[in-house]
Amino acid sequence: MDIVVENFTKKYGTQKAVDNISFVVKAGEVLGFLGPNGAGKTTTMKAITTFFAPTAGDIRLGNISVRDNPEEIKKHIGYLPENNPLYTDIPVIDYLKFVAGLYQIPREKVREKILEMVTLCGLEGEKHKKIGELSKGYKQRVGLAQALIHDPDVLILDEPTAGLDPNQIVEIRELIKKIGRQKTVILSSHILAEVEATCDRILIINKGRIVADGTPATLRQREQGAEILKVTIEGGERNEIFKALQTLPSVDLVDLVRDEASGFEIHSKREQSSRKPIFQLCVHHKWFLTEMSIQQTKLEDVFRELTMN
Repeated sequence: MDIVVENFTKKYGTQKAVDNISFVVKAGEVLGFLGPNGAGKTTTMKAITTFFAPTAGDIRLGNISVRDNPEEIKKHIGYLPENNPLYTDIPVIDYLKFVAGLYQIPREKVREKILEMVTLCGLEGEKHKKIGELSKGYKQRVGLAQALIHDPDVLILDEPTAGLDPNQIVEIRELIKKIGRQKTVILSSHILAEVEATCDRILIINKGRIVADGTPATLRQREQGAEILKVTIEGGERNEIFKALQTLPSVDLVDLVRDEASGFEIHSKREQSSRKPIFQLCVHHKWFLTEMSIQQTKLEDVFRELTMN
């Protein structure tokens, strides 16, 4: 089931939390939804889950509008909010049974659905424990189980790995990727490496407006600009090599790599490449070119560039 956000605006008084944004998430796609605090991420996700109605515009799941039929929308959505509100004084099994009742799962199917969630979310060894006795990682698994128990078409996850240790993050990440093969998923996170590893596509929002939309590779390429090379050259005096690199017509800037006696970072002029000239320079001076690699723009750099203003 596709998510269609169309000219969505949300105001709080006179302040626009989200300002006329539009995007589509296709069925089977995992979308990473990024932005600094206060950018409008959680507001957008709450609107998709019918927590409140848009001030203007519309949001649809398939052909169902959040304005016209919010109760029907809820049947198709699983939601794990950032604070993961669980009843900590009851066992996992009893909590999932309670959630199954809220979603009006037929009584004869409840046991089957609970066992399915226990297996899918890796809760077999914890299912009889009270939720308050679980680690943060297992509580997140219970949160995912409650979001999935009614087999929704759409899954909305707000900071699903917040506060987890590295091993737990990897486990939850793999679980989300597995789930994402069958469902439409929107995932919000401040951990950019996690988004890059988990999501098919990234949408960045800043001050209530979309500032970027694409795959991690296309976003990095968009901000890459001029070629940046890391080279290691041996067999000559460092200052001599530095000055010689500066003379190449294609080179815009040469910098020294910290803690590497023979390392240089070379910025080429826009739409030019310095790889061949550097190789020819080394051949001419009988220097040893032991490394040459193109430095990719990091997703963190892209995010910072797009959200600084």
